[in-house]
Amino acid sequence: MENSLLRGDFLFVSKMNYGARVPMTPISFPFVHQELPFVDGKAYSEALKLPYYRLPGFQDIKNNDIIVFNFPDEVTGPKTFAHPTDKKTNYIKRCIGIPGDSIKIVHGDVFINNKKVDPKTTGKTSYFVQMSNTLSKKDYDRLNISEIDQADAEGGYYMQLTPQNLLDLKKTPGIVNIEKIEDPRDGTNIFPYSNRFSWSIDNFGSLYIPKKGETITLDSNTAELYYKVIAMYEENPDFRFKDGKYRIGNEEVTEYTFKMDYYFMMGDNRHHSADSRFWGFVPEDHIVGKALFIWMSIEPTDNNTLYGNRKSDKNIFQRIRWSRLFSLIH
Repeated sequence: MENSLLRGDFLFVSKMNYGARVPMTPISFPFVHQELPFVDGKAYSEALKLPYYRLPGFQDIKNNDIIVFNFPDEVTGPKTFAHPTDKKTNYIKRCIGIPGDSIKIVHGDVFINNKKVDPKTTGKTSYFVQMSNTLSKKDYDRLNISEIDQADAEGGYYMQLTPQNLLDLKKTPGIVNIEKIEDPRDGTNIFPYSNRFSWSIDNFGSLYIPKKGETITLDSNTAELYYKVIAMYEENPDFRFKDGKYRIGNEEVTEYTFKMDYYFMMGDNRHHSADSRFWGFVPEDHIVGKALFIWMSIEPTDNNTLYGNRKSDKNIFQRIRWSRLFSLIH
C-alpha cells in the first residue's frame, strides 16, 4: 500500500462501520491473535466454534475503501485452512471491486464495469528510468522516491513512482528517458492459476465478483474461476468434475448460487502487492473493518535502499512522522 500507507504507521480500524463481526472462535488468549507469547502454541481453542454473524453497520463497503480483512488464502493443504477465519492473519488493501462488479485490467489500467478507475495520487507504478548522472540520496529524499533498483551499469534504474513522483522526476536534470513497464508474471502464478486464461498482473480479467444470491452456470471456465469459492469458502469440499458432470457430493449440479458476497482487493503499490490478482476473492466473513486514520507513525530504524541497509541514528522522537498523525486514510 506504499505510499498510501507507510511502514511504521499505526492505524485506527473501525469494526463498527461495516458491522462488528461476532467472534467465531471465542475461546482465546486476550490481546494476541494466533500464537501465545513466549511459548509455542495456539492462542485460541477450537473447542467452541460459532457460525458467522455480523451486527448491523453504519455503511456498506464501497469501491476504493481501504479495508482490513483476514487473509483468505492462509492454508496448510489443498483444502485445509491454517487457522479459523477470524484468526487468520490481518491484511490491509484497497477494495477495488464489490459484489456484482466485473473487473478488468488492461496494460495496468483498472476497469470496473467497463469504466476506467482513476489511479490514486499515492499509488505507484513501475518505470524504467535512464539517467546520464547518478542522483544522491538527498535527491531521492527530496523527490520522495524510496523504491529504486539498479538495472544496469549504464545509468538504468527500476523505480516505483507515484504520479507526482513522475512529474517531479521529469523536471530533474540528467533524466534521459522514463518508460512505463509491465510486470511479466502470468499463468500459474496468477489467480486462478491456469494457463487457460493467460492473465498477468497488468492484463487481467474480465472477472465477475460473486454476489450473494446470484447464480452462475457451471462450465469449464466458471468452475475454475469459482472453485475456491464453492469448495472452500462456502464449504463444499466434495465439489468436483466427474464422468463429464459437475457434482457436489452425489448430486449433479449445472449451476451454483453464491451464499456470500465477495470482494476484490488490490494494493496501491501495484507491482509490489500480494493481492487478489494472486489469491482471488475475499469473502464477506473475512472482513474485519474499515481503516479510518493514522494515530501514530514512526519511521523504521532500518531503511533498505539503493545505498544499502542503513540504520537510523535518530531517536524515537525524531523518527515520529508528525505530519501523518491523525491523518485520514483514503
